[in-house]
Amino acid sequence: MTLVRWRPARDVFQFRDEMDRLFEDFIQRFPARRDLGDRMWNPDVDVHETDHEVVVEAEVPGMEQKDIHVTIKDNILTLKGEKKQEKEVKEADYHSVERSYGSFARTFALPTLVVADKASAKYENGVLKITLPKAEEVKPKEVAVEVK
Repeated sequence: MTLVRWRPARDVFQFRDEMDRLFEDFIQRFPARRDLGDRMWNPDVDVHETDHEVVVEAEVPGMEQKDIHVTIKDNILTLKGEKKQEKEVKEADYHSVERSYGSFARTFALPTLVVADKASAKYENGVLKITLPKAEEVKPKEVAVEVK
């Protein structure tokens, strides 16, 4: 007979992994019901940075400029808006309604200090692109190495 060392933490993590798989399988078999009423939805957002700026891109197709609000305060970026449902056609028989409508609010702690006064936002092809210049004190500075 072989002796196997008992590792309680490993057993707990394996149990949790099995439970996670069980719930994922269950959820995949029964997709979430989509409500047509006012509800929160969250647009997908990418945040990346370069040497000189932080860039936030949010997918908000079908929205108008007046329905999107961007604020920056204390290095926190907030996106708010509302995607309004088109007029419902009474005489049509819908077979599927999957598009999301309603209000959204997303808040992000920016990864570095930015200059909020110089931020810009552009909306094109359903993507909102916000460019936030980094503050001077956080931009990388190259130092020349002197050889003696």
